[in-house]
Amino acid sequence: MPKTDKSGNAKESELPSTLERSDEKAQRTFAKVHDSAAEEYGEGRRAHQTAYAALKHTHEKVGDHWEPKEKNGPSDKQAEGGRDTNRETAGGVNANASKKHLEDVARRLEIKGRSKMTKDELVDAIQKANDRASADARKS
Repeated sequence: MPKTDKSGNAKESELPSTLERSDEKAQRTFAKVHDSAAEEYGEGRRAHQTAYAALKHTHEKVGDHWEPKEKNGPSDKQAEGGRDTNRETAGGVNANASKKHLEDVARRLEIKGRSKMTKDELVDAIQKANDRASADARKS
């Protein structure tokens, strides 16, 4: 099902819930790439993966929504490698960001023990906090 209307705007009713709570640019990016990928590959998993991959180049997941990144680019090793890469993904966390940035995100998400965590531990903790926040938001 198309995620954009005739004028190219995202249809909120067709977006994943985390994108419903995100800015218009995140919604538009996901929707336009999804529709293009669905035309190319058909509706389904591949179209969604392509749309999320594009979104992760411009946005990062923080809690239950997506926020613009300070610098565009791949967010993790999987995004760096392309379609045929089979590496671990960080689920929308900008794993390529500085440790300071990750500490700031962890502070906003109220992750305990963040000051003693390594960069990889911060990424894992943020991903878990994001998953919890998204699940809690879906219940509301």
